[in-house]
Amino acid sequence: MSIGNQLRTVALLGLLTGLLLWVGNLIGGMQGLTIALIFSVLMNFGAYWWSDKVVLKMYRAKLITETDNPRLYKLVREVSQLARIPMPKVYVLPTQHSNAFATGRNQKHAAVAFSEGIIALLNDSELKGVAAHELAHVKNKDILISSIAATIAGVISYVAMMARWAAIFGGMGGRDRDGGSAMEFLVLAILTPILATLIQLAISRSREFLADSTGAKFVHSGLGLASALEKLDHDNARKPLKPSSVSETTAHMFISNPFGKRGGIVKLFSTHPPMKERIKRLRSMGF
Repeated sequence: MSIGNQLRTVALLGLLTGLLLWVGNLIGGMQGLTIALIFSVLMNFGAYWWSDKVVLKMYRAKLITETDNPRLYKLVREVSQLARIPMPKVYVLPTQHSNAFATGRNQKHAAVAFSEGIIALLNDSELKGVAAHELAHVKNKDILISSIAATIAGVISYVAMMARWAAIFGGMGGRDRDGGSAMEFLVLAILTPILATLIQLAISRSREFLADSTGAKFVHSGLGLASALEKLDHDNARKPLKPSSVSETTAHMFISNPFGKRGGIVKLFSTHPPMKERIKRLRSMGF
């Protein structure tokens, strides 16, 4: 399962890169594409480097010690030892919404955050499973991978936006006189950023599956995490977060979609795979 998800991530990143190269070839201006790439890389590098400080401040996370919450701190320490990574900083989010996330640019600068709601909702086995999932994200370098995907998708979206402005102000040059070129321009301006977003979200869902299986291997069982996901699915359906500019941009970081269940075509734009499928895979894992 882990190898399959890793290959899926490589394939999706390759597809996203291929889409970027096609965009560069289509616009015929590699200089402009290079500028957009540099601009996007710098922005996403900043987000990657300082992501822990920014997102923790967004959710008013409080850094705790073992004295503050011996139960939670002990569980995280046990999992970090099993995962063979340094003990991360542990934070508590002052909200009854049940969720958790990991952040930080590498294993030495990692942080895991748990809401007051999830700490109260789950038993020790379930909370340990959640901690294992989050530390699996750290071990698998998922924050770096998501930053790379966001950088490529960001460049594609930026170029598409410039193409739309060019069309509005007549900057298409001779393209509008050529049916084929006009159609390519339409695809670039409208469809390409949607496709880039879909690929980026598919990568996010693939990394969630991988974190589930990796975390289960840390603790030699998928049952605790499976039970935790069942509780989170039910609890977040009853009291989902209200979408906002903050929660929407960080939704992919949480272990459970903070907006509750989404069905139909909306699932294509979900940052998380279907909860039932995650639980099924975890329960089928043998140790």
